[in-house]
Amino acid sequence: MKRILFICTGNTCRSPMAEAMLRRMASERGITVAVRSAGVSTVDGLPVSAHAIETLRRREIDHKSSSRAITGEAVKWADIILTMTSSHKRGLLQWFPEAVDKTYTLKEFAYQDARTLADIEELEQLYTELHMKQALGQQLSSGERNRLLELERRIPSFDIVDPFGGSLSIYDSCAKEIEDALTRLLDKLTRR
Repeated sequence: MKRILFICTGNTCRSPMAEAMLRRMASERGITVAVRSAGVSTVDGLPVSAHAIETLRRREIDHKSSSRAITGEAVKWADIILTMTSSHKRGLLQWFPEAVDKTYTLKEFAYQDARTLADIEELEQLYTELHMKQALGQQLSSGERNRLLELERRIPSFDIVDPFGGSLSIYDSCAKEIEDALTRLLDKLTRR
């Protein structure tokens, strides 16, 4: 059984929808998974967005929970950590670098191929080099900077836009994007 942790900002919109949807979709396929969600910038106990709850209700999915802040225990618990954006992934890995081998954006994990993964790995190495050089008061070489920009242009966006504060149709669009990625995620889990 895989233990999957979804991460977003406040754990009131995207990650609770992903958690509830994956639970339902896996159950319908007869796949056993344990699922949790948390936020990188939240406190425990905030209510899930009314539009997120309504979006799930329209899909006949019940979800009763409140926000949870990310903890070291949750990171250790998870076999796979799936963030909603690259920014969430970077933030999580700054706090929990030991999770690097199991942390992806949801879309990165669902839609990954060998070339894209190699590009992402190279880009992450360049970002690491950039941060190290900045800490030392240095800069990337022009070749490194050009390569970083080239990779940023070439790698598709793996972010799921935050619907917070948007209309119900924006939440529905977000849920559809999550649902499509979850379908591919389940396909991958079935093949493993």
